[in-house]
Amino acid sequence: MDPSNTTAKPEQPTRFQNGKLLAFEDSRALSLSVRASALVFEDPESKRLLEQIERIAPSDATVLIIGETGTGKELVARHIHALSRRREGPFGALNCAALSESLIESELFGHERGAFTGALTNKDGWFETAHRGSLFLDEVGDLPLGLQAKLLRVLQEREVVKVGSRKPTPIDVRVIAATNVNLEEAVSAGHFRADLYYRFNVATIRLVPLRERPGDILPLAHHFLDIYSKRLDYREISLSDSATRLLFNYDWPGNIRELENAIHRALLVCPGSSLRAEDFKLTGVRSQQPLPTSHSATSALESALRQLCENNPPNLYELIEEALIRTAYEFCEQNQVQTAKLLDISRNVLRHRMAIYGMLSTPVRRPPEISLFPATSFNEQVA
Repeated sequence: MDPSNTTAKPEQPTRFQNGKLLAFEDSRALSLSVRASALVFEDPESKRLLEQIERIAPSDATVLIIGETGTGKELVARHIHALSRRREGPFGALNCAALSESLIESELFGHERGAFTGALTNKDGWFETAHRGSLFLDEVGDLPLGLQAKLLRVLQEREVVKVGSRKPTPIDVRVIAATNVNLEEAVSAGHFRADLYYRFNVATIRLVPLRERPGDILPLAHHFLDIYSKRLDYREISLSDSATRLLFNYDWPGNIRELENAIHRALLVCPGSSLRAEDFKLTGVRSQQPLPTSHSATSALESALRQLCENNPPNLYELIEEALIRTAYEFCEQNQVQTAKLLDISRNVLRHRMAIYGMLSTPVRRPPEISLFPATSFNEQVA
């Protein structure tokens, strides 16, 4: 598949797997592409992104997606289409930077037979093939100024005129544009039309780079590890602790696509059943950061809490708080100082709550203003 273009009805992204992963159905078709082939929504920043997508998608508003190369702009565009009222219509995707200035007008708007040398037949453009659907225009910041004016007219008039024709053709297309260029700066520099920018900038989605959503790194790594292990017919390949720390602490200037390539390359050179840090040729690792909480542990906790909410027991808040304190106290071998440190609260607050739940020999009267969750830091505890 040509990475610059896809057909009017290309492969669609899969539905969420486990409610968190968005990926193309046939990742093998993306081996030569620079686009991201998967997105996860584990990091708080990504969860906010998903909420924004779900708010914007049902409308028919033009969308501008801004983000670095490899952050998943096309996947977001496809998901917007999948959640919209146009989901049954075609989805077209065109990389505006991949075509020469002499060809892009014909690609967008179509041409008549004989319009130019080599135009042997009539051809519909991308706007016509995406009629009653969505058209994703990637790298719109690279469009030449002359074409920007023609594109603006199409967006305003909702009709296209093919190259070599004078007859307008009505179109019903939702445009989703994307760029890694700062369009405001491009407008100031005279490289991008202000009126076209305002037309695009109806609903803006900003994709933060992978380094700013570290909670997505390891889930994506495990996804790509599974994909490429199966493709290479490897079994039971895992990430070592050293590899996990390396991946989590690397800056990923190439974002998701770089992570995918790194996993693929490491699998090819790995001599055993576990990927090691030395199997990755990564430089510029940032200072070591603590690894995120295990996703499986977090999911199990959320599941248990959800079940408790469904059962609606009396005093639910206190039930959860007591269970947390008792578990932490047992884990710390009944050491109050260590328990308070683990829970990041002061020892005084801990002792008050323990007394309330009958965990101390000397009971105390319940102080309504003291609660575990709006807790003071352990560092501020009173000796």
